[in-house]
Amino acid sequence: MTTQTEHPPLPPALTGERIEFNSAAGQLTYYKIQPGTVASVAPPMLLIHSINASGSAAEMRPLYEHYGRSRTVYAIDLPGFGLSDRSDRAYLPRLMTDAVHALVARIRAEHDAALVDALALSLGCEFLARAATESPADYRSVALVSPTGFNGKKPRLGPAGSLVGSYRARRVLAWSGWSDGLFRQLTRPSVVRFFLEKTWGSKQIDETLFQYDLLTTKQPGAKHAPLYFLSALLFSADIMHVYDALKVPTWLVHGVRGDFVDYRLKSRFENAPNWTMAVMATGATPYFEVPDEFFASYESFLTR
Repeated sequence: MTTQTEHPPLPPALTGERIEFNSAAGQLTYYKIQPGTVASVAPPMLLIHSINASGSAAEMRPLYEHYGRSRTVYAIDLPGFGLSDRSDRAYLPRLMTDAVHALVARIRAEHDAALVDALALSLGCEFLARAATESPADYRSVALVSPTGFNGKKPRLGPAGSLVGSYRARRVLAWSGWSDGLFRQLTRPSVVRFFLEKTWGSKQIDETLFQYDLLTTKQPGAKHAPLYFLSALLFSADIMHVYDALKVPTWLVHGVRGDFVDYRLKSRFENAPNWTMAVMATGATPYFEVPDEFFASYESFLTR
């Protein structure tokens, strides 16, 4: 029987305000931080975490804390993660994109319809890119940190709304006879650390993030969204069409270590006037590893 000791309540991932609201994507949680005494004229910023077995807004902490000193910053827990709704439902790109739309609408309502600077990590970039192509008038800029969809020789140019994965694979993974045990194995401390080291491309991971990852995987319903991720149903088979359709200023940055280093398809956008690119000698989370270099490069993009 599950006890409170086995599953302690999940603490907030970030400082500042933690706000819940109901949306078309279900109950969502986001964090908000703003300068304490100096009124900011900078546009609001939205941060979107990656998707994995332990994803949450905690992945955005260095960005949230840095930019929260000069502007209002929002960081979302996507559906199925962190303190957002983790119920047993279909976790697909449409749901994640609708969650981004819902929070962007709230942000713009709070800031007199100001355009948003939005930044996402890894698979979160696919949802942000889709939202920005569906509603480009909401965005001042889009930043894609270690985005998915740029690896390999063949771009994902499937029909609109098509998915990489299969529902059959998801049914197999979600079978009640082993889904709980499978998720427990995937979220053992040694396994979580292993995947963070692959992300960093180094054993020097962020220990605070590691500890929060262990907590978030022990919450009720924590397995549901990751099982869709493992079935590849959160990857869009049409994502290159989506990236092609991005018209807002777009910044792409990636590292050269670890498991996320194949970005050969970025050449498709190297001459696009609205795309700017950067490469850093890091793993997939450069803002954790070389924050000064990352912030300087991102600020240069934003000021242009």
